[in-house]
Amino acid sequence: MSYILEHRTKKIISPGRFHPLGATVQPEGVNFSIFSQNAEEVFLLLFDQPDGDPTDIIRMDIRTKWVWHCFVPGLKEGQLYGYKVRGRYDPANGFRYNENKLLLDPYARALTGKVRNVDNLLFAFDTTSPSADLKIDTRDSTRVMPKCIVLGDGFDWEGTDHPEIPFDELVIYEAHVKGLTAHPSSKVKNPGTYLGFIEKIPYLKSLGINAVELLPIQEFYVEDFLIAKGVSNYWGYNTIGFFSPDISYSTQSAPGCQVREFQTLVRELHRAGIEVILDVVYNHSGEGNQLGPTFSFKGIDNPVYYRLTGTPDEPLRNYMNYTGCGNSLNLVNSPVIRFVMDSLRYWVEVMRVDGFRFDLASVLGREGEMFEKSSSFFDAISQDPVLSNIKLIAEPWDLGTYQVGNFPVDWAEWNGKFRDTIRKFGKGDGGLISDVAYRITGSSDLYGDDGRSAYNSVNFITCHDGFTLWDLVSYNQKHNEANLEDNRDGSNDNNSWNCGVEGETTDPDVIALRKRLVKNHACMLNMSLGTPMILGGDEFCRTQRGNNNGYCQDGVLTWFDWDYAAKNREMTDFFRKAIQFPFRFPVLQRHRYFTGRDDNEDHISDISWFDPNGNGVNWNDPEGRFLAFRIDGSEGKGRHRGDYQLFFIYNMHWNPCRVVLPPPPSGRPWKLVVDTSKPAGEDFLEHGKEKPLADQSAYWLEGRTIVALAAK
Repeated sequence: MSYILEHRTKKIISPGRFHPLGATVQPEGVNFSIFSQNAEEVFLLLFDQPDGDPTDIIRMDIRTKWVWHCFVPGLKEGQLYGYKVRGRYDPANGFRYNENKLLLDPYARALTGKVRNVDNLLFAFDTTSPSADLKIDTRDSTRVMPKCIVLGDGFDWEGTDHPEIPFDELVIYEAHVKGLTAHPSSKVKNPGTYLGFIEKIPYLKSLGINAVELLPIQEFYVEDFLIAKGVSNYWGYNTIGFFSPDISYSTQSAPGCQVREFQTLVRELHRAGIEVILDVVYNHSGEGNQLGPTFSFKGIDNPVYYRLTGTPDEPLRNYMNYTGCGNSLNLVNSPVIRFVMDSLRYWVEVMRVDGFRFDLASVLGREGEMFEKSSSFFDAISQDPVLSNIKLIAEPWDLGTYQVGNFPVDWAEWNGKFRDTIRKFGKGDGGLISDVAYRITGSSDLYGDDGRSAYNSVNFITCHDGFTLWDLVSYNQKHNEANLEDNRDGSNDNNSWNCGVEGETTDPDVIALRKRLVKNHACMLNMSLGTPMILGGDEFCRTQRGNNNGYCQDGVLTWFDWDYAAKNREMTDFFRKAIQFPFRFPVLQRHRYFTGRDDNEDHISDISWFDPNGNGVNWNDPEGRFLAFRIDGSEGKGRHRGDYQLFFIYNMHWNPCRVVLPPPPSGRPWKLVVDTSKPAGEDFLEHGKEKPLADQSAYWLEGRTIVALAAK
């Protein structure tokens, strides 16, 4: 039986149950369970105050299937707790137990505060020792560690539920919860919070967004080296609480309020018909490498949770680092797979999110050194009745492998080839038209041979990692000096063009050209087959002053400056129309790839390609910067079928040109819908206001311009 080593409350402890893992509220008290295969003893500590001494220290004597468990009667929601674990301190062989360090429950649903390495107390090793991590640190970390909070599942969803929007209708908006409203210009009641985000829902609806992809909101650790430099971890890709919403995005009005406030955000987004996709990090944890802190997995069962490596003399001292972040979680081990699956199901079933974007997802498929699309983790996902039915999006690369197009059939992917090709084409690089044709028609070369459709391709041109869209057309070089790394960090391969002037300018011609290029990108993104993802703020030309690695910039450089939304209202209006375009012409949302065959009674191909003279395309032209194509709307099925044709002209050359038009359908003239060279208000015509061309045989368009015509 369990018993109390120290007590003030004199609770009678019973064995409880080994399942479910974590702290589970029951009518009579709370059941605690924690996995550790290699521990010698496990102690549960209960607290009344986050910075106080424990009221109870309970040795958990019962272990079932490597799970230590006990039931404490009389406890309720709001109870604070943590663990200490006793075992070998032998880093050379993978064991880093240190009973002096208070540990977070991996299943904790909320924490009382941010984890901070005060006075280096979170290091399990003696930092003054010349043997680095081999000598144990005997100082106690209890007072400086945040405490876990016991919480139940109850929340009033007020009749809302998952919107269940199909991928072919999805328009994703990538945003940072804090960054969306932290700037004073946002004018929200609770800036930088889950609740503040809610106040921008009407704006998202007006833009046509029906899914938000949130940068990590699971509790994360701000690395010591960033704090020492006076910066922060803004993006949050350093998770330590895989069940816990980050406390810093809450109002902190009450212990555990971050859970209810995040649920409130999800509820209100769902009420507006907007799905929630979480950017999640299951490839590594915030504990870092062998010289990193210990506040959870390292002190609970280091050789189980992490992939370890070393030398013949010290075989398990170090950590495999496929992530570039110091460690890699060991998703070959079934307890770790169970942990990740439990976490994902929790966010779907209790927090009601609609899907996940997996950071560095290639790590999740590494069984050994190589990526395997039939890895244990992918197989576990595919057979899970909850997770196999939600949206799964991979970032299909890691530190050592690039797997675009190689994920299982259940998965969509960030299409990095779309990003790179469209960036190059958009700035005027030649010889790309064959690749461009693949990208804008859904990347059948990547997804057409394994049962997937164009909507497994998440098309994007910009994302949080890299230039904003305005910076993409304003800078030739990155400008990351504010990161205090001598501008060495961030990608050097941006495929950007500054339009002749580096950075900010008052030159009206340069500004006009930049806006035209932004509009071109908006067209190529939203009018291509696939699932579009827009970097939040691109629609009103948000800038980071050329910083393409804003991971450590938690301030006005990365926050959304809503004054730009007022200043560039015409650009937001253009994006709104571009987002709506595939809904006006749903052949652009079809699931089947184009074939180029004339399978209809009019003997018109579902897609036909042309050069400026109306002839066929030389796909191997090394100077090719022009692409024109006609799409037959009657080739769709169901709601995708319509009695119309579309004709697109992409002229990325700097010179204007005359383009011969294919004959329009009988009795239906070509009408102008889009011309990105025209002034605001004339560049994108609303439904029903399209203008018939005076000359139905040819169209004259400017350089670096996209045109869309419709005959209906």
